[in-house]
Amino acid sequence: SSAASDVYKRQYLNSMAINLKNFLLSQNRKSIIGHFQDLDHIDGVAISTISANLYKDPRDDLVLFYFRDGANCASVYTQSKIISENIKWNLNVKNNSIKALMVNTRNANAFTGKLGFKGIVQIAEELSKQLTIKMTQDEEKINSVKPNQILFGCTGTIGEAFPTEKIMQSIPTLIKKIKYTQNKYLWIKAAMGIITTDLTPKLAMEECKIGSSDIKIYGIAKGSGMIFPKMATTLGYIFTDADLSSGVLKQLLKKNIETTFNAISCDGDTSTNDMVSIFSTKKIKHSKIKSVNDDKLKEFDKKLHSVLLNLAKRIAADGEGASKFVSVNVLNAKTFIDAKNIAFSIANSPLVKTSIAGEDPNWGRIIMAIGKANVQLNLEKLAINFGKIKVIEKGQLLPNYEEIEVAEYMRGQKIDLTVDLNIGNKNFTAYTMDPVSYTHLRAHETEADLVCRRLLEK
Repeated sequence: SSAASDVYKRQYLNSMAINLKNFLLSQNRKSIIGHFQDLDHIDGVAISTISANLYKDPRDDLVLFYFRDGANCASVYTQSKIISENIKWNLNVKNNSIKALMVNTRNANAFTGKLGFKGIVQIAEELSKQLTIKMTQDEEKINSVKPNQILFGCTGTIGEAFPTEKIMQSIPTLIKKIKYTQNKYLWIKAAMGIITTDLTPKLAMEECKIGSSDIKIYGIAKGSGMIFPKMATTLGYIFTDADLSSGVLKQLLKKNIETTFNAISCDGDTSTNDMVSIFSTKKIKHSKIKSVNDDKLKEFDKKLHSVLLNLAKRIAADGEGASKFVSVNVLNAKTFIDAKNIAFSIANSPLVKTSIAGEDPNWGRIIMAIGKANVQLNLEKLAINFGKIKVIEKGQLLPNYEEIEVAEYMRGQKIDLTVDLNIGNKNFTAYTMDPVSYTHLRAHETEADLVCRRLLEK
């Protein structure tokens, strides 16, 4: 099956060098450069991506985003009670002008204790020193980058010693390869440089106006396993040339994260390293924006949501072991929280996932997941659709229900489940994928799931 194929592909990809050449040539991953949007140049951002030899085989594993003139920034982080050392560092960065973001793969720097945090401190000091030299050489004037103007993203294995020395030794090369002008190739290279078990890079872009000024919003992300948000899941980095304050960025991010990165789940697990950040380079001059409620910000707000949702959906669709992308729409609930709780009760149910993986139209499992969400219902008003096919209406199975029709629908790669409560006006959509993993399939196996397992074992 395609699910099993993806599992095997991941095992293969983890043991091979993942670089842009592999990506462009690989037919197995069913992705080519033409499938991605045309992210080009955005003023105020410089990018460098190299191999610091963090993996056994060479691949890009260290990425630097450099803001020579500074960038306003806002971030959201994991709500796990165990957080990585880089997140601890980031939470202590209070500077309003960020000069750099460094992201490493292969090592999460989580559960690494004082040595892991010390590594971040040492890297920040060395990187600030080298960037200051670079800045002076480029601009022929006295300027500096301070350690507390640098943010870090780490992703990879938890509990392994952080490779401080390897990263420190790679800083000169990283800085030497800084490119002030970007193109599509470089953005894909950066997106490839931050992935771990992902099968594809994740990029998105939108353009809009603030007043009469043209604005760009670019984003990259990574995420495949340990995906269940309680803020914003995985790593996501958004860049805009708009001139927006950190306060406005924070409000925009908080507003839009709930129905984008906070609306996806692959496995019900929240990472120690989750972060989503937005950077404003202030390069485009436009009308002053003092409030997130400014009418001139409406189009930007809408396009930012589009970029975040695009990236979030790409993460859910690329979940480990995924063969199907699933949208769970809960409509007309009494409260937003009720709609969200039901949506995630369905999206995170291993039994629902195994039914979808086995292409079994077991609507009873949807009923089960709705019931366990602990939300007050009026069963006489409940309706359930698989795609456009009505299954339950007014709390009853349709008299003309044809299981074979739903089974045929379940064979598709994109599944839409809609639950209409008909008791309010609040909606929420969760995005997920089918089997969380082979292990979970076995753990929750029933007779109906044997079909799925046999497919996976072929």
